Amino acid sequence: QAQLVESGGGSVQAGGSLRLSCVASESTSSYGYMGWFRQAPGKEREGVAAISTGGGRTNYADSVKGRFTISRDNAKNTMYLQMNSLQPEDTAVYYCAASQLYGSFTHLPAQGAFKYWGQGTQVTVSS
Repeated sequence: QAQLVESGGGSVQAGGSLRLSCVASESTSSYGYMGWFRQAPGKEREGVAAISTGGGRTNYADSVKGRFTISRDNAKNTMYLQMNSLQPEDTAVYYCAASQLYGSFTHLPAQGAFKYWGQGTQVTVSS
């Protein structure tokens, strides 16, 4: 059973930056597209960003476009989420996920497309 472990969360002030990492217990080159999701208190989990197997295609939620960057390094079995210009509304538990689906996508894949999930890492942004 594949395991994904997130790290890099924490507390920052508005305007600050954080870099989340998601390390897999096996080669990420065996995964299809991967993604980041988040769940704020009292809200449903939502997609944040997704990246194709080779990293050539990415997609972002409108709320994070231009501020967040998703990347993956299959040689290190790791996916990243660079978060800049953080705002209080970015406060949430962030989850990484991996699928067994390949190919391109024109919008954020739904949660049901992802087979493996991490345990989440808390991001708190204060004003």
